[in-house]
Amino acid sequence: MRRRARCHAWLAWLGGVRRWAPLVVVGFTGFIGSIGCGGSPTRSEWELVWQDEFEGPAGQLPDAGRWAFDLGTDWGNGQLEYDTARPENVALDGAGHLAITARRELYQGCAYTSARISTTGRFAQAGGRFEARIRVPLGQGLWPAFWLLGADLATAGWPACGEIDAMEYRGQEPATVHGSLHGPGYSGGNAVTRRYDYPGGRLDTDFHVYAVEWTSTRISWLLDDQVFFSARPADLPAGAPWVFLHPHNIILNLAVGGGFVGAPSPQTLFPQSLLVDYVRVYQ
Repeated sequence: MRRRARCHAWLAWLGGVRRWAPLVVVGFTGFIGSIGCGGSPTRSEWELVWQDEFEGPAGQLPDAGRWAFDLGTDWGNGQLEYDTARPENVALDGAGHLAITARRELYQGCAYTSARISTTGRFAQAGGRFEARIRVPLGQGLWPAFWLLGADLATAGWPACGEIDAMEYRGQEPATVHGSLHGPGYSGGNAVTRRYDYPGGRLDTDFHVYAVEWTSTRISWLLDDQVFFSARPADLPAGAPWVFLHPHNIILNLAVGGGFVGAPSPQTLFPQSLLVDYVRVYQ
């Protein structure tokens, strides 16, 4: 009875959302599906609602109907690269992959270039399963990530908008992946986070599927369909809000340097690419 009452309350609240925010109905509708009235869906119950398989000729930029370019540097993390919209840094490879490529070159006052793309203004969803099949690079100072950022960033600011890091990786730790949550009172170095040492060895030698499964009361992180971390509102610092009840955008990037990984070493090879086979979203 309690579970059903909670579900009915959610549906009533979301009905109110529709009256003032019709542009995010798709995202909230997806969240209704992931909330359910009886707990999390099984793997077979997910319905594919958005995807990019990165099919196309080599050198073609990613689909502008799905992805926007974030141009610039630092992003508040002390990163050393300048993120561009050039095919030298972000393009299809002609073999069904997106290649985000970091290069050592002087550009706009920075010593490196790379790229960061997002679905801002194109797609956002609350809840569901977000997954990407990725091959990560290798080397000190390389920081690839597959993550979600609240679509209300412009009005709420960070970290109040919420951030879900489905996959973060240090190039100098090729057998380890990180999953994290950032919100008010648990952001940056105080994020709710978990590192996972992959028992199969290095992650850079092949593609792996990184995913989060997200409901109103739990977010779980998976590597090749094995859950390695889950977080619930009770896992947050006392009094901290659970800011994961609204649509988020998807971001893919390959940073160079920054506080999480440090600067590249003389042994770090360039150019290096983050290869993405696909990104898929389910509800």
